[in-house]
Amino acid sequence: MSEIKPKIAVLVSGSGSNLQTIINNIENGNLNCEISYVIADRFCYALERAEKHKIKSVLLDRKIYGDKLSDKINEILEKNNEKTSYIILAGYLSILSEEFIEKWEKKIINIHPSLLPKYGGKGMYGMKVHEAVIKNKEKESGCTIHYVDSGIDTGEPIMSIKVRVSEDDTPESLQKKVLEKEHILLTEGIKKLLENEKNERV
Repeated sequence: MSEIKPKIAVLVSGSGSNLQTIINNIENGNLNCEISYVIADRFCYALERAEKHKIKSVLLDRKIYGDKLSDKINEILEKNNEKTSYIILAGYLSILSEEFIEKWEKKIINIHPSLLPKYGGKGMYGMKVHEAVIKNKEKESGCTIHYVDSGIDTGEPIMSIKVRVSEDDTPESLQKKVLEKEHILLTEGIKKLLENEKNERV
C-alpha cells in the first residue's frame, strides 16, 4: 500500500520561482508531500509552471472576487476530498480574511524577503523591501518564514537566513541574493511543518 503524503496548497501572485523550488524538492524526494492546488489571485507565470507539472491550478482574480477571495479559496480546499494540511504563501500578495486565518491557524506560512520584524508590514513587499534596506545602509538582510496571523508580516517567525549587504549592492543585486536564500528557507520551513504534522499523528 502506497504512503499517503500530506498535501499542501500553494498560493501565488507572480513568476512562481518559489513554487518551482517546492516542485523540484518534491520531485527529487527532498520534500515528502504533494501539492493539492496552486491558487493564483491574478494571471501569472506560476500557473504555467503548475500546468507544466500537471498540478491542479485555479485562477481566482482578486479584482473579481474582492473581499470574497478567502471564502472562495476555502471552498476549493474544502471541496478537495484529499485533505489539504497546509497553505504556503509563495509570493502571494492578497490579504487573507481574519476568518480564514483563524480557521487555518498555524497551518499557513509565508516567506518574506527581510529579517522580520524589520521591513515588514503594509507596503513592504518585493523590490520595495530591498530598496528600503539599501536606502537605510543596512549591513545585513535576509528572509524569514513565519506563520500567518491577522496582521501583515506579524506572525510568529519559524526561521530566517541572513545575507550580507555589500556597499556596492543595488536593490536588484540584493533581491537576487535574498531569493537564493528564500528557496533554501522555504524548503526547510515546509519540512518543519511536515515534521510537526507527523508528530501530531503519532
